[in-house]
Amino acid sequence: MDRLESMSMLVAVADAGSLSAAGRRLNIPLTTVSRKVSELEAHLGTQLVQRSSRRIALTDAGSAYIEACRRILDDIGEAERAASGEYQAPRGELVITAPIVFGRLHVLPVICEFLKAYPEIDIRLVQADRNVNLADEHIHLAVRIGALPDSTMIATRLGAVRRVTCGSPDYFALHGIPARPEDLAQHDCISSDVLDAPDIWRFGSGGTEAAVAIHPRLCLTTAEAAIDAAVAGIGVARLLSYQVAQALSDRSLTLVLEEFEPPPRPVNLLHSGGKRVPLKLRAFIDFAAPRLRARLSGIG
Repeated sequence: MDRLESMSMLVAVADAGSLSAAGRRLNIPLTTVSRKVSELEAHLGTQLVQRSSRRIALTDAGSAYIEACRRILDDIGEAERAASGEYQAPRGELVITAPIVFGRLHVLPVICEFLKAYPEIDIRLVQADRNVNLADEHIHLAVRIGALPDSTMIATRLGAVRRVTCGSPDYFALHGIPARPEDLAQHDCISSDVLDAPDIWRFGSGGTEAAVAIHPRLCLTTAEAAIDAAVAGIGVARLLSYQVAQALSDRSLTLVLEEFEPPPRPVNLLHSGGKRVPLKLRAFIDFAAPRLRARLSGIG
């Protein structure tokens, strides 16, 4: 039995919540995962997981053993990174996650510059409009938009983006310009189901915050589609400032209700820190942070 491989599979099972989910995550057959866990239990002479048709539950022995496995696997990973020279020179693969549109418009151009400057570093960019768990998905660095929860993560502030309300000049010429958030009740609206409930938009903050009921004439699931619909004159849209920067620049969209906007959302680089930060990660943060700050300063 390869004990380290079995430990890794057991940790994957605990993180995924089931044997089958761990198999999909590791891209190996369910039977292999089940056999490795069973072999480990036989070696230890104790039950580690309680199996059911859909989920697994850790026994008390399993919970304690998995924490020890995590420490062992982390120490081995640290030793391998040190032996490979990851702490002596910036090299190896760097995994980064970012929101889909922000990643394409702003993170990717910076990554392309970085790769030219650091030929021994490879990058995998994971674009997702959800908060990816860095530890579970083996990601080194995240670009996060929004307030950060209290945690042991290390954050580098880049700037902020606004949540803006906009529409096409043709739409406002036909329907009028809303002077107050309450006026949106008389307008067709485009909901992107990303920032708010589909039929409620919130404006202001603190004691001045107002929840406004809107008529979502069109409901979409991506910012790009909402921008296209707004440019086409379908209605009023609510998006983040970086998403509509180009449309505002070419005057295909116009901002309204700017004085009622909620507070800007912070943008940060986020990583787990730890005792030793790999040079490839430090090199990227030092390279990317000033460039992303400059980009945000022009669109916030």
